[in-house]
Amino acid sequence: MSETENKVNETDVVARIDRTINKIRPYIQQDGGDVELVDFKDGVVTVRMLGACAGCMAIDATLTEGIQAILLDEVPEVKEVRLDTMTGFGGFGAGNGSGYTWY
Repeated sequence: MSETENKVNETDVVARIDRTINKIRPYIQQDGGDVELVDFKDGVVTVRMLGACAGCMAIDATLTEGIQAILLDEVPEVKEVRLDTMTGFGGFGAGNGSGYTWY
């Protein structure tokens, strides 16, 4: 497969991921949160949780049982979903990579 075909395929995958996240988004927004696609690389989707989801104790369940389960089902190229921890937001693990943020 050529580099151009790879880019077209990756663009298609990212578009399908974004459409799927947009289907999930209203349910997350009902609880005052939101989800944003940050990156897709090597089968791994990175998302950022916003609003009430940032710091929520249920973030792990929302991520694995909700977002990841639906993405794995609808986009076969997705192998895993990870939480963006580089922003200082997004629950426990924000910013320090340890799994917890200490203040």
